[in-house]
Parts: sequence; structure tokens; C-alpha cells
Amino acid sequence: MKILLVGGNGTIGRYLNTTLSREHEVIVAGRSKADVIVDISDSESIKAMYEKVDNLDAVICVAGEAKWEVFENLSEEDFYIGIKSKLMGQVNLVRIGKDYLNHRGSFTLTTGILADEPVYMTSSAAMVNGGIHSFVKAVALELGNGLRINAVSSDLVEDAYEKYRSYFPGNIPVPMKKVAMGYIKAIESRLNGQIIRLQG
Repeated sequence: MKILLVGGNGTIGRYLNTTLSREHEVIVAGRSKADVIVDISDSESIKAMYEKVDNLDAVICVAGEAKWEVFENLSEEDFYIGIKSKLMGQVNLVRIGKDYLNHRGSFTLTTGILADEPVYMTSSAAMVNGGIHSFVKAVALELGNGLRINAVSSDLVEDAYEKYRSYFPGNIPVPMKKVAMGYIKAIESRLNGQIIRLQG
């Protein structure tokens, strides 16, 4: 397959790139140092990215930001960071990208455990993840051209454990190999409209 990996320079993205490249052609998209440059918070940037690549069989997004802060301190603008980036960024990858994917191509979006088990300071991030879950299940009913869409929702991943473990006391980190298998399942199976949940 020819796969567009959005966010391929991040923690999950780097591991995915290495794993997927063994059997597929991977094009990395990101804000810098990538095969193609994109800012997913800007729909025009997304469209320009798609114009530069062709013959895509799959799009995987492991990009997107959201503000982590106690609810009392979150402003309306703080909420819009996650809404514009991780939520609408991924929605727009699908909304615009549906016209660029090959027949029976697939989209795989990324959320996380916060949609089901939020922790302190994550009211914005959890809201965004939950919104993506609902979007995936709903839009799967409407995508034409044989297109599929799924989301991978992982617990704290192994390679980010040291950085984030204080936020997730008692959570067992998910091995990176298991994380990669979740994305492979999404693109190589016939699943559609599913949330692939991964736990350690």
C-alpha cells in the first residue's frame, strides 16, 4: 500500500514509520522535516498536502494537539486549540481526503484512553477524543467509494511512559509493537467505523 502518515515524526509516528515501511510505501507528513509539509489545523494546508501526493491507499493520522490544564484555568481559546487541531484537523483530513484516496482506501485516526478514562487536567483533551470517536462511527455510514475509517485509542504508550506516567498512576504502558499492530489492523483488515482500543 501507499500510506500517508501524518505526524510521522512523533513518538508513535516514528515507530509506525519503521514498522509499516517494511511492507508498504510510507510518505511522512508533518510540520517540519517531512516528505510533505502540513499543518492539520489549517484546511488549506491539508488540501495542499493532498495535491502533492497521489495514488494513496491509506491515511493514518497520529498528529494533533490539545491543551492540558485544570478546568478552572481553561479559557475558551484553550479549548479551541484541541478543537481546531486534533478534532477538526482529523475531521478535515477525512473531509478533504475522501476525494484523493483510492477506491477502498482507509482513514485511521488517533484518540487515546482519555475518551473513556479521563484523568486530572484533561477536560479539553478528553472532550476532543470523545468527539473523534463519535465522528468515526457516524461518518463510516456515509463514506462512498468503498472507503473505510477507524480510530486507534491507546492507553499510555511505552515510549511516552516516563514523560506522562505521573498523570496515569497504575496504568500499564502499551508495548509499541502492540500499538503498531492496532494501526496495521485498521489498514489491512476490513474493519469500518470501529474504535480499536489498546491496553497494556
